[in-house]
Amino acid sequence: MEILHNFPLWAALIAIGFAQFVKVPLAFIATRKFEWTLLTSTGGMPSSHSAAVTALSTAVAIEAGLDSTLFAISAVFGIIVMFDATGVRRHAGYHATVINQLVTDFNKLVEEVKSWPKKEEVEKRKELKELLGHQPIEVFFGGLLGIVIAIILHLSIH
Repeated sequence: MEILHNFPLWAALIAIGFAQFVKVPLAFIATRKFEWTLLTSTGGMPSSHSAAVTALSTAVAIEAGLDSTLFAISAVFGIIVMFDATGVRRHAGYHATVINQLVTDFNKLVEEVKSWPKKEEVEKRKELKELLGHQPIEVFFGGLLGIVIAIILHLSIH
């Protein structure tokens, strides 16, 4: 049962648990609602990933010293995890937001198309005028499509 005496492991696990738990009262302060799903969710304040890797590195430093190979491994591991949390994972969250909006917009479009034949001619003209503008996401994907088409054409013609 040596695992029960592994200080770095327990420090990291307790840090994860505490970070996840403290998200609930912090969210309550902001929203006045208890969000118990935060106990098992990713993201939010504070980062349980960052808490875990810094607790691990600190515990390794305490036990093995700052000049140890184990500390070097845990510190580099921690840096990578924290960099990933603020970079790739954060941007993946942004992408999820955009994709969710696209799904909502698509479903709205499908409903509009279904009801189009039933509408009076005056309503159709009014809606056509409203459809002249674009949402920022539509502009973004239109620009992206233009770039992709230009690259494909360049590669296929040249």
